[in-house]
Amino acid sequence: MGSSDTSTARWAILGAGGISRDFAAGLRHAQRGRLHAVGARDAAAARAFADEHGADIAGTYDEVIARDDIDAVYIGTVHTTHAELAIAALEAGKGVLCEKPLTATPADTDAVLDVAARTGMPLLEAFKYRFGPFPTALAELIAGGALGAVQRVDAELGFAAAERTGRLFDPAVAGGAILDVGCYPVSLAVGVAAWAGAPVEQAAVVDATGVIGPTGVDETATASLRIGGVDAHVHTSIVEPTPRAARITGDEAVLEIPNAWGSRTASTDTATLRRADGSVETLTFGTVEPMAAEADAVILALLEGRTEVPEMPWVQTRAVARLLADWRAGLG
Repeated sequence: MGSSDTSTARWAILGAGGISRDFAAGLRHAQRGRLHAVGARDAAAARAFADEHGADIAGTYDEVIARDDIDAVYIGTVHTTHAELAIAALEAGKGVLCEKPLTATPADTDAVLDVAARTGMPLLEAFKYRFGPFPTALAELIAGGALGAVQRVDAELGFAAAERTGRLFDPAVAGGAILDVGCYPVSLAVGVAAWAGAPVEQAAVVDATGVIGPTGVDETATASLRIGGVDAHVHTSIVEPTPRAARITGDEAVLEIPNAWGSRTASTDTATLRRADGSVETLTFGTVEPMAAEADAVILALLEGRTEVPEMPWVQTRAVARLLADWRAGLG
């Protein structure tokens, strides 16, 4: 891929499930790349997905990763396959955009990041809410002191699954609320703390509670975190809906975000700033297609010879992985 050919970077999607369909739709809005190939465990499923979304090439994971006409891969498979697929793609000279969580364990996360560093290929954990005008402004507000000293983050994300079946409720593929959706509030807390200048490498779980369901996965969970001088309180569930809100409290102002996570098709567009002097400001932002934006960020890193994407640096990916593991362990 030449630097003058930024609009035609060739993407492969690994995994033919629902999140991959959303990525394929989002990629149509990308400025730096297009869908070229689809890989799945079952080659026939890959071919059907490729036909549905207009990809030229289809095959098994190994067949697609081995091709030399692919610049980057998106991994939308179950959590327990992320590490193996990411490492194979990085070793094959591909940039990698991997759905959150990057892996199911801190050790696997470290292993993947080590390969990315060695191969010099870009790797991004796909927290799509980190992309768009709002998260850029959020980082600037916090780093610039608009809230004063950040003291606390409250964030939650949860939904009610229709039934206790499938990957979400299967411990063999690292199902459960914490890894699937709890990673969002944890990653926000880590990001806010980092923007406030806290040493996220020292982040720790202070307290963890939750409910382990009949299939053996965490269905609902709550945790208190300490990240430098920032306290965070996070909640998640896969059996009950929760607000999609977050609240960031500083000693001079509070920022309330009614939909902290945006959606799969539009980034967050509004927040309310409440200052200690009683003034209230409604903040509004333009939106982007966040899956397209994160894909473009990987290709830009590839073009510029960078391994990291600034919206989700590796130090934060490592911190999130440790916190998620400790949160899960804290439930017993």
